[in-house]
Amino acid sequence: MGVKTKPAVVSPGTAKRGAAGVGLRERHGELYLIMLPSLALLLLFKYVPYTGIVIAFQDYNIFKGALASEFVGLANFRRVFTNPDFYRILRNTIVINFVKMAFYVPLPVILALLINEVTGSGIKRIVQTVFYLPHFLSWVIVGGIFSSLLSVNGGMVNQLLRAFGRTPIRFMFDNDYFRGVIVFTAMWKEVGWGSIIYLAAIATVDPQMFEAAVMDGASKLRQIWSITLPAIAGTIVIVALLSLGNILRNSFEQVFVMYNPAVYETADIINTYVYRYGVGRLEYSYTTAIGFFNGLVGFLLIVITNGLSRKLIGRSLW
Repeated sequence: MGVKTKPAVVSPGTAKRGAAGVGLRERHGELYLIMLPSLALLLLFKYVPYTGIVIAFQDYNIFKGALASEFVGLANFRRVFTNPDFYRILRNTIVINFVKMAFYVPLPVILALLINEVTGSGIKRIVQTVFYLPHFLSWVIVGGIFSSLLSVNGGMVNQLLRAFGRTPIRFMFDNDYFRGVIVFTAMWKEVGWGSIIYLAAIATVDPQMFEAAVMDGASKLRQIWSITLPAIAGTIVIVALLSLGNILRNSFEQVFVMYNPAVYETADIINTYVYRYGVGRLEYSYTTAIGFFNGLVGFLLIVITNGLSRKLIGRSLW
C-alpha cells in the first residue's frame, strides 16, 4: 500500500520570487548584448594596441613596419636605463603625482563631509554646482585661465603682490613654483567632482545611527569620526588604490598644456617626454620601451597595494 504524500504548499511570495529569478536569468542574454559595444571598444582601444609592444624590441622603421623592422632585443631598454634623462622624468612623475594623490585622497572626503552638512536643499545644489563645474572645463581652458591669472605682466595674483610691495613671481617659468601650480590647478579642477562618490557613500549610512548618536550626546565631529568615516572607509581605500595604480600615467594633458622648456627640469614627466621624443623626434622604439616600463610598474603597484589593503583592512578591488 502506497504512502500518500502531502503536496507542498508554495506561498504567493515564494512563487513571485521564483518567477522573478527565472525572469532575471532569462534576461542575461539581453544584458550581455547591451555590454557588447563597451566590450568592443575596450578590446579595440585597450587590448589591440598591446600588439605594438613588439616595437620596444625592434629598431622600428616606419616605412618597413613592425613585421619587417630589425629585432634588437633589449637594446632599447638598456638605452632607457642608462639615460640620465629617464631618471629625471621618473623622479618628476613620482613627485608630482604623489603630491597630487596626497591632496586628492583627503580633500574630496572633507568637501563631501562639508557639503553633506549643508541643510538647505537650494543652497546645497548651488554649492555642489560651483564645485563640480571646473571638472567640465578642458585643461586647455584651465591652462589659459591660470596662465592669465599668474602672468607676470597684468596677472591678478602678481598685481596683488605688487600692491603689498612684493616682487612679482614668474609662476609658469620658475622651477620652484611650477609644481605647486600643477598641484593647485589639479585640485581646483577635480576635488569637487571627486567628492560625488563620497556623497553617494554617505547617503547610504543609516540615519538612525546619527539619531542614536545625538541622543547619546555626540557632537557633529564625533558623529563624523565614529559613524561617517568608518562607513565610507572602503570607498576611500578603493579611490586611493586606483590613484596609486595610475601614479605613473596621470597628469599628461595638464602638464603638456601648461609646461614650457623653462621648467622641463622639474615638470617634464614620463608621458610628456614620450610624446616629445616619440612624435617629435620619431624615436618610436625607445619611447615604446619607456611606455612598456611605465605600464608594467603601474600594474605591479596596483597589484601590491590591492594585496596589502586586503590583508590590512579586509577591503580591496578584487
